[in-house]
Amino acid sequence: MDLASSVVEQAQSGEGMEVYVTRGTENEVRAYDGAVESLTSADSSGVGIRVLLDGPEGEGRRLGFAWAGSLDPDVVQAALRDARDNAHYATPDPDVALAEPDGIESVEQDLWDDGVIATPMEDKIALALELERATRAADPRVRQVSSADYSDGRVEVALASTTGIRSSSRRTTAFLSVDAIAGDGADSQTGTGFSVGRAPARLDPQEALSDAVLRATRLLGAQKARSGRCTVVFDPRVVSTLLAVAASALSGEAVVKGRSYFTGRIGESVANAAVTLTDDPTDSRAFSAASYDGEGLACRRNVLISDGLLNMFVYDTVSARRAQTRSTGSAVRGGFSGTPSAGCRALVLTPGTKSAEEVLALVGDGLYVQSVTGIHSGVNPVSGDFSVGAEGLMIRNGSLAEPVREVTVASTLQRMLQSVVAIGSDLRWLPGVAAGQTLAIGDMQLSGD
Repeated sequence: MDLASSVVEQAQSGEGMEVYVTRGTENEVRAYDGAVESLTSADSSGVGIRVLLDGPEGEGRRLGFAWAGSLDPDVVQAALRDARDNAHYATPDPDVALAEPDGIESVEQDLWDDGVIATPMEDKIALALELERATRAADPRVRQVSSADYSDGRVEVALASTTGIRSSSRRTTAFLSVDAIAGDGADSQTGTGFSVGRAPARLDPQEALSDAVLRATRLLGAQKARSGRCTVVFDPRVVSTLLAVAASALSGEAVVKGRSYFTGRIGESVANAAVTLTDDPTDSRAFSAASYDGEGLACRRNVLISDGLLNMFVYDTVSARRAQTRSTGSAVRGGFSGTPSAGCRALVLTPGTKSAEEVLALVGDGLYVQSVTGIHSGVNPVSGDFSVGAEGLMIRNGSLAEPVREVTVASTLQRMLQSVVAIGSDLRWLPGVAAGQTLAIGDMQLSGD
């Protein structure tokens, strides 16, 4: 914060400035065949500087940006000079602006665990090695473990601006994952399991290996499914991925650019009445939880869809000005080398009352999808078109039955939201920007045989 503030104090007359400073450390261990295949430990730090210049009357302002991967004083000063130069050559824009305090108080959160620092590297290595060994021994059908990985990270962020914003935060994360390859005759299938937490002591290796082995072994013998229409039940991991991709349509930036199928539909019914979708980075259970957004404004709970009605979009400062509204504290940025944009951090569907088993029983017959492929190319947040590859198991009489593969599941996001059959109570916060739970969608097209 001292560094960020000292640079902001160098702002000249008629010049707005925002300085974003980070530093952190990442560790990664990969185990294979009983030995450490790779180990990396890396420190990083950097600064991103935005300079805003007032232009001639009626022409708008100019915004310049520059960054540097070092906190050396000379390097920081060079980045400041570059940001000023870039501002002079930028295209004038009446909507560019730096965030200003809006009176919303931040929700302070404890997202830091000293265990990431205090745990010796030898113990972190042992976690990965033991996970690989235990996964190999968990089931005789496990032929290979392609890798077992441990990683952790810690990052500290400070932001200061000439508009009076001063914000700082820090977080730690730890991650354990394993890929199991199961076989039966000539058939082989792969399953991935993981555990996440704020520190090594919060990880559950048994959860990771059990999930990986189950996902691999239950797909053995998978065949193509018959084409037709049916209800599809999505695994919580898949639901998390789908929400993360679909969330781009709820970005105010996409809306003002006409790149969302939700454009112009505020107040309309866009989903089944059982659907309430919230972006809540103030919930500390979310691994992307935060007290401040990427512009230093307080994060807040934003209800995007309420009882099926489209309630709002998420905005950063610039997209809000273009839409003639206010920021929702939803600026996200990819570190010191990026500029803010509007986006979601912690999406969650309000849970239903039925367990995963009860959702299957309600559906009766259909398809259970445990993983999808082609999600980024097959889901279009502009048109809403949805077509992805899937693998999983058929549902017969309310129970999981024979495994299937090479299935294409298709619909539109608009129709899927309206066709929600059940939302599970098995809410699980996962890495990324969205939580997941079992979700049943009716009347989807399957293409297999």
